[in-house]
Amino acid sequence: MAEYSFLWEAFYRFGETEFGLALNEFLMEVFCFDSFKKCLARPSGNGNKRADMVVSVHPLCQDIPLKILSDLDSQGASRAPEARTTPFVTVVTDLGGAHPTWFNKNVDNCFVPSDALNQLARNRDIESSKIIQHGLPIRKGFWSSSEKKTKSTLRQELELDKDLPIVLVVGGGDGMGGIVDIAKSLGNKLGASSATPAYQMVVVCGNNQRAKEELSKENFPSGVKVQVQGFVNNMDEWMQSSDALVTKAGPGTIAEASICGLPCMLFSFLPGQEEGNVPYVEESGFGTFSSDPNVIAAKVSGWLASPPALESLQCSAKEASRPSATLDIAKDLASMVFAAKQKQL
Repeated sequence: MAEYSFLWEAFYRFGETEFGLALNEFLMEVFCFDSFKKCLARPSGNGNKRADMVVSVHPLCQDIPLKILSDLDSQGASRAPEARTTPFVTVVTDLGGAHPTWFNKNVDNCFVPSDALNQLARNRDIESSKIIQHGLPIRKGFWSSSEKKTKSTLRQELELDKDLPIVLVVGGGDGMGGIVDIAKSLGNKLGASSATPAYQMVVVCGNNQRAKEELSKENFPSGVKVQVQGFVNNMDEWMQSSDALVTKAGPGTIAEASICGLPCMLFSFLPGQEEGNVPYVEESGFGTFSSDPNVIAAKVSGWLASPPALESLQCSAKEASRPSATLDIAKDLASMVFAAKQKQL
């Protein structure tokens, strides 16, 4: 669907309407209730009891599991909200904008990552006392408690120059978004600035093998060192080694970049779902958006050529970061489960 963004946007916008929301609720209950119920009713872990709590991390998994839990908790007598006793929590995994289906006023708590989504939750009639704002949950390598190597050590391990500024170009796991044209334009711009290496560019192509092969064959000017990667499992190390990031506007990547203090040059987004991430980055002061490879090259090369400007952007990124979000959310969820079990005693 991401390849056909106009279809994605059409479905997304229709789903935001009151009719679209009502139709989604009806269809989910008609076609998904029984299969979801089997899933939620089955024993959890090594015991013979179902889960003590249900946590949703998907926009389409609020209304239907809430009704199923009411049905299960009442022994099939009711699907009404008041029949539910099993705690249910939503953890919103979008960042600067979110679909209305994320928000259901009958949840026990709704975890949101940003002020914008806090307001969206209120607009959907979720009580403010139910809304908790810790940040976006991210991978362990970016947690504040994780043991981190120095940038110098990471660069040495990744076979990067320890002294030259690095821009990291990523296109997501699928490597989409015009990454070849962007990398060529940026590499040529940086490479033309000096007769000897003055910058480094790392391009992570994900699963886009064609992009990796094409960029690996490219003869970039002598002023830039270029390293081309395919799919990597250590993105935290590549980010922590870099000075700036060129990426699509995915919420997880932006949150991780802010933790690493990376200015973000955004070049694409999914209409609707990721659209709000652009103003989030711009208003937070650590990046901007353009889909034009030449504009991207000029902007990013300007950042790297001006240490004061780069440092200002990096500081703004750090200020927007929430490295403890994952653990904070997990601690709150554990407290909720414990409190619910205590009530049963």
